[in-house]
Amino acid sequence: MKKLKHLQKTIDLYDPNIARIFLPWAFRHPKYIRSFLRLRKSYLSSEKTRRNTLEKGIKIPPFLILSVTSKCNLKCNGCYATAAGNITQKNTLVKPVLDLKQWISVIKEASEIGVFGFVVAGGEPFLYPDLIKLFKEFKNRFFVVITNGTLIKEQDYKTLKKLGNIAIIVSLEGDENLTDGRRGKGVFGKAMKTLKKLNNFGVINGTSVTVTRANYEFWMNDKNIDDLIEQGIRIGVFIEHIPTTSEKQDLDLMLTRGERKKFRAEMLKYRETKSIYIVHSPGDEEFFGGCISAGRGFAHITPAGDLTPCPVSNIATHNLTNSTLLEGLASPLFKKIRENEHLLEIEGMPCALFAHPKEVDELAQSVGAYKTDMSIK
Repeated sequence: MKKLKHLQKTIDLYDPNIARIFLPWAFRHPKYIRSFLRLRKSYLSSEKTRRNTLEKGIKIPPFLILSVTSKCNLKCNGCYATAAGNITQKNTLVKPVLDLKQWISVIKEASEIGVFGFVVAGGEPFLYPDLIKLFKEFKNRFFVVITNGTLIKEQDYKTLKKLGNIAIIVSLEGDENLTDGRRGKGVFGKAMKTLKKLNNFGVINGTSVTVTRANYEFWMNDKNIDDLIEQGIRIGVFIEHIPTTSEKQDLDLMLTRGERKKFRAEMLKYRETKSIYIVHSPGDEEFFGGCISAGRGFAHITPAGDLTPCPVSNIATHNLTNSTLLEGLASPLFKKIRENEHLLEIEGMPCALFAHPKEVDELAQSVGAYKTDMSIK
């Protein structure tokens, strides 16, 4: 009981809502209590390491986003990974991707310099054959997997059940019409079946939503959030649509200022009144004084090992096959983005870097950054 009190105290320092939502869930799934205690120790150690490194002038983020594969079985409209060049099409020449040994090396170094958690994306992460091996290798680190929920195998569920350091986030748009309309026919049914199985196996799970003008009202309806909670879903990640082209159809999907304000108010209400942990971007960045890319809160690694400020950006100066993560995080590219605070201001856009394309291009040229498209031209 004393250890549990220490655990809750540690979680409360980060966000009291985590303890409110997940500790009761952990009591129903006792294996997670041991995992949470182990992760608590790692979290405190990582935090201390980051503070010590910051005193030396290097900013280490608590999280890294890992795009472990450039493959995907779906073709979703407005896909960020495709727009950033992280997903490759058939019959195209592709850059060499990191293998298991290389990803282990990246995560090992990241852990040593203070990174606590890893958001695993793609492509579709479950198309990466060694995905589960990464989780087994680093039981003292927390992994959040963003998946379309159509490819998890029966054996994967059984393995995930034994591990307590993973949360599986399944992407949805809303109901069947909204989800299948963007992701393809039959995807909604498969995704909901996956969420049900994850819950039955006792794996922490949640949903990720790309919020557009087509679905934002759906998620402002209390009943639809309550339906998720009743199905055992404990995490809701709401990322507002970032246009990936200058086409009117794409731009029109972005929420207006007024719509964003109303949606933000609803998300804050859910956070206080619902038994689900809400993550909302860009709204949550306000607590950090703007965008948290470029190492302020996270950084991103492409399937080929390029270190970019965030998953939406496609510029880098360091590749982790021939440089260290620490060198990349200390790079002029990352430093200049953080030091030019106006680049981190949202300014009515869902993405700060998207709001300043000219300045970002000029900055990239000044430090000799290159484009990170996975396809070989």
